[in-house]
Amino acid sequence: MRAPGKLDSSAKDSRAPDRALRPATQPSSDDIASSAHLTRHAREREIARVLARHGIRLLGHILASERPGAPKHDDAKHDDVIPEGRADIAKAARELRLALEELGPTFIKLGQLLSTRADLLPLEYRRELTRLQDAAPPSPPEAIRETVESELTGGIAGAFADFDLEPLAAGSVGEAHAAVLHDGTPVVVKVRRPGVVELIERDLAIIVNLAARTARHSASAAAFDMLGLAQEFADELRAQLDYVREACNAERFAVNFAAERSVRIPRVFWELTTSRVITLERLGGMKVTDRDSLDAAGLDRRSLARNAALVTAKMVFVDGLFHGDPHPGNFFVEADGTLGIIDFGIVGGLEEGLRAKLIRILIALERRDAKRLAAAMIALRGQGAPIDRAALEDDLAPLIDSYVGLSVAELGVGGLIRQLLEVVRRYRLRIPRDLALLLRTFLLEEGIVEELDPEFRLLEVLAPYARQHLFAGVTGAAVLKRLQDAGVDFAELLSELPEHAHRLLSVLEDGGFDVHLRTAELEPMMARAERLANRIAISVLVAAAIDAVAQFARRAGRGGRQRARASSLR
Repeated sequence: MRAPGKLDSSAKDSRAPDRALRPATQPSSDDIASSAHLTRHAREREIARVLARHGIRLLGHILASERPGAPKHDDAKHDDVIPEGRADIAKAARELRLALEELGPTFIKLGQLLSTRADLLPLEYRRELTRLQDAAPPSPPEAIRETVESELTGGIAGAFADFDLEPLAAGSVGEAHAAVLHDGTPVVVKVRRPGVVELIERDLAIIVNLAARTARHSASAAAFDMLGLAQEFADELRAQLDYVREACNAERFAVNFAAERSVRIPRVFWELTTSRVITLERLGGMKVTDRDSLDAAGLDRRSLARNAALVTAKMVFVDGLFHGDPHPGNFFVEADGTLGIIDFGIVGGLEEGLRAKLIRILIALERRDAKRLAAAMIALRGQGAPIDRAALEDDLAPLIDSYVGLSVAELGVGGLIRQLLEVVRRYRLRIPRDLALLLRTFLLEEGIVEELDPEFRLLEVLAPYARQHLFAGVTGAAVLKRLQDAGVDFAELLSELPEHAHRLLSVLEDGGFDVHLRTAELEPMMARAERLANRIAISVLVAAAIDAVAQFARRAGRGGRQRARASSLR
């Protein structure tokens, strides 16, 4: 029996009394197995019925109406993917959660993913979806035995001196079992549920197709790039199904922290790991948020908070590989204060393109520059409908002003991130997956360190790391400032070109436009190019390109007016 205040490193114990609190709609193993044998059309009908029963009209209607012989969908009446304006939004969010729970593993995972995306959903929905528990009744012991026997050479007896068929924890995709190797090493063995891959692949195909249909029927869904999100979700979930990938992630973190005595990453036993089974060293310790146990052990909670913050800073800014799910259940403290980290199924990376975008945002925030912050946020979205940049700047200005005069110690990461994400969602900018994961990581990490020490400020640790490593290789404050200014101006200039080109083509399709107005709108771009010319030679090419666009606009405008006059003479 584990001592009070201790937490098994594998996961929450499924034997705990809270099993009775699980929702009645949580699918059992038999439900999962029977659902896997449904044909795709039968599963679509089942999904449509569940969605309709929970009042999710648009998605359920589309699934039903796309079947042969069904009535056509009325676009104008069902554009309610996210009914933010409804007075009963809390009820709608609850019904969505219940529907996802009832639909099983794929949809539970989808809800959990959406609960992390403040750039997509309003707060009421995210709060409700965080209640989704990825827990399920255990698989039949014989099914687990059969999987392990078929995956590992020598089977259970050959691999383990002891293997507990009753799981420590059971999720919708897999479950964790305690075991002991023949040399006495305690391990945790995660086993993928039999048949779950087939079920998830079928559901993912339905979700991607549903997203494509919904984008055709709903302006809101199209603006959110629902198809792109569905494909992104499918890729992420497939990655979580592969335990070899999780093992590789764990080993990469172990290498990154090999020299850090204050951090412990579980060892991977590769000879006992496959895509369906992963065997990891079993760690244990106190829950990172269990302040009473930490105090009883004589540990300095402020030092623990600083260590946790430094670990996150190293992951993000030094290694460029960070834990994507740093909730308290995945971080625990050993008796000597060592921080143990588990569960590497979800990770994020800070690759160069994302790093550059993050630098732009940080520069704009540091300078309290709403104009530059708006440009940096627009650059995140990639392709999409034109954004009302002036309105975005107006929304960002008071946000930035609210932080004027505050020191790093007074700034809160969480408040700033939540406000920025609210603006992102309102303008439907849709940020990259790894950046969304990074912001969520900062939010969760801030919660952990403040639980350890309410006076601790995460930004005090993150800010120096960000300065040192995001701008690594550039020396001299004046040189850095000039390079930053030039880079931001040039990036702003390029970010505006697609929007102007889009508007230009739209007007040309209508037969012409007011040349004076369009040329005037290009003048600020020319001015910015001229400023940039004093900094980098490439601006000559940019200015020439803009001038060519203006010349083309004038010729097209004259052609449009000539066509209009010719038409009037007929």
